[in-house]
Amino acid sequence: MKLAIAILNWNGKKLLKRFLPSVIKNSPEASVFIIDNASDDGSQNYIIKNHPGLQLIQLDANFGFAGGYNRGLKKINAELVCLLNNDVL
Repeated sequence: MKLAIAILNWNGKKLLKRFLPSVIKNSPEASVFIIDNASDDGSQNYIIKNHPGLQLIQLDANFGFAGGYNRGLKKINAELVCLLNNDVL
């Protein structure tokens, strides 16, 4: 089974720094995707620099919760997708 974890982010760099390492550590069988809703807090650069193995989907605007997920999920090819908030340990 191909499992993907999709995390929607908007200006959550502090949350990603705090919680993302735990998600990665505890999900070795999953592909982790960050769907970024056009953050302007350095979130995208943080992911690129510190987690190059993750898939970063960069949206060109903040489409909100449902809109961001709907656009990002179209770019993920997996049998099962777990939607996870960026503040989950």
